[in-house]
Amino acid sequence: MNQAEFDVAVIGGGMVGATVACLLLREKFSVALIEAGEPPGFDESKPVGLRVSAVSPGSASVLDHAGAWRIVEGRRHCPYRAMHVEEAEDQEQAAIDFAAPEFGLERLGTIVENESVTEALWQVLEARKTAGDGLEIFRPVRLEGFETSTEGARLSLESGPDISAKLIIGADGPRSPVRKLSGIDQETWHYGQKGIVTVIKTQQRNPGTAWQRFMEGGPLALLPLADGQSSIVWSRPQAEADRLLDLDDASFCRELELTSGSWLGEVESCGPRAAFELTMRLSERYVAGRAVLMGDAAHVVHPLAGQGVNLGFLDAAALVELISKLRDENRDWAGDAVLTPVLERYQRWRRSDVEVMARGIHGIRTLFEPPILAPVRRLGMRLVGKSWIARETFLRRAAGLHADAPSLARAGRS
Repeated sequence: MNQAEFDVAVIGGGMVGATVACLLLREKFSVALIEAGEPPGFDESKPVGLRVSAVSPGSASVLDHAGAWRIVEGRRHCPYRAMHVEEAEDQEQAAIDFAAPEFGLERLGTIVENESVTEALWQVLEARKTAGDGLEIFRPVRLEGFETSTEGARLSLESGPDISAKLIIGADGPRSPVRKLSGIDQETWHYGQKGIVTVIKTQQRNPGTAWQRFMEGGPLALLPLADGQSSIVWSRPQAEADRLLDLDDASFCRELELTSGSWLGEVESCGPRAAFELTMRLSERYVAGRAVLMGDAAHVVHPLAGQGVNLGFLDAAALVELISKLRDENRDWAGDAVLTPVLERYQRWRRSDVEVMARGIHGIRTLFEPPILAPVRRLGMRLVGKSWIARETFLRRAAGLHADAPSLARAGRS
């Protein structure tokens, strides 16, 4: 095989792009991985990073099939088996609790640092490359453009050779060059909010519970860490978020303690703080010819349900499932007449699943804007909290274990 000719070119080597590359290599596809940034790093001797993810059981299964989950579990991480969601104005009655054993699960999810996951995936990729498994890595280099035909695609890089591939995967983030080059538009909602993130130490250790309080202006989430600290995501209107960022540490901790109702006692200290703008972005299409979008390149959702990267992992598993089956059934799997219907099926499958979650989160968030809706949302939370069926339905989808999830997510560890 000519080094510049591949089955698939993956643009973007973050968590989702590296995952789909690992899954493709596992299925014996040849892969060109193009990444603009420097190699990832993770140092467990340093403090916990600001960016963490609540990896669902389904996503953990996908990462296990990719070969990375055992590496992640060998480092600091925090499984959580309970989740508590409450309404600030009525904590006792308008509250919903989830416990993993109640739904036949070992855990509801695992809090991991994004850098840990990315670096673990790159360990797998480097091992695959060394083993001669059909992987070529191009980094740090940017995609300049691509052209497609009925036979495949040719990609131009800012440096290095042109690359030929039968399929292009854009896993290159919310400002995706692949999406822009493909002419795919997005619906975008700017919430006028920022999500403040930091790590806090409290008087009491976090007992391994993902805790969330809904308030006017945005929710506050405390996510458990392995050392008993908590990683927070605090959604506030932009001006308020900027004010909170400007406070000294002691003042910030006092306001956070007040807002959390001293759930874990006194907030004793906090680490560095940062904030990111909250938006929802939904691409009108996930496919354009031989280019396919996944992860943040295809969709960005509000963080209140912690589903962002989990949706991307399911994208990766779904596409690999479909094209692996296609190749097994068709020797000429990359011909237009054969490949196009399968890519359209991926688009229908993943857009439908993502939009159910994204618009559901959007609707929940909207309930907390006008005060007049407060009685309605409290009643809704009380009803859901008392309904095992409603909680089980929500949990299965959030866990990536629902009936429409890719088989790799529902298969458990290999």
